[in-house]
Amino acid sequence: MKASFTVMGRRSVISGLGLAAGALLSSCDRHEEVEVSPGEDLMQEHGVVERILLIYDEAARRIESAAPLDLGVVAAACQVVQRFVQDYHERQEEDFVFPKLRAAGKQTELVAVLLRQHQRGRELSADILRRCGSGGGIDLAGVLRRFSAMYRPHAAREDTVLFPAFRELLGNHAYRELGEKFEDNEHARFGEHGFENAVAEVARLEASLGIGDLARF
Repeated sequence: MKASFTVMGRRSVISGLGLAAGALLSSCDRHEEVEVSPGEDLMQEHGVVERILLIYDEAARRIESAAPLDLGVVAAACQVVQRFVQDYHERQEEDFVFPKLRAAGKQTELVAVLLRQHQRGRELSADILRRCGSGGGIDLAGVLRRFSAMYRPHAAREDTVLFPAFRELLGNHAYRELGEKFEDNEHARFGEHGFENAVAEVARLEASLGIGDLARF
């Protein structure tokens, strides 16, 4: 009985220590920033684009049905695309992802198409802003739909083909270092909460169009 009591007591002590250590580690984890890989970083930014495409879709629908539309909302969404997606997100891909794949002879045809689509997207964004400034019109709906029709397969191909190939090419250490580089670049350009601020801005634009409630979909 004494031996049995001793063993059970030790297990209880060990269990208690384990719970205390777990609670301490959990508390520490809450104060540490979770590392985000380059691929995850870029995919999250694609999520921002997809939400803007929903704004474009709604704007095009209203234009085509002659429903009321504040063109300022469309222009603001396009400016997020230019500032956060084209001048930052796509530049990250063009400066850090595409060159390494091309140098290694990996996904070179895909990279060439993606680069052409980046340029075409910038042209379409300039056209969207120009049309918003001149009163919109039915042609604006066509431009918005062309942008969405190009960017959805563009982002999907990057998420499912390009980024996995890049991850495999780079290796763990270099991939982790690049994630830190991406974070530094984001903070330098937009401050500490660049991604979060972009998401919040898009959410405000969604709300102004009445499409902010996910349940409506």
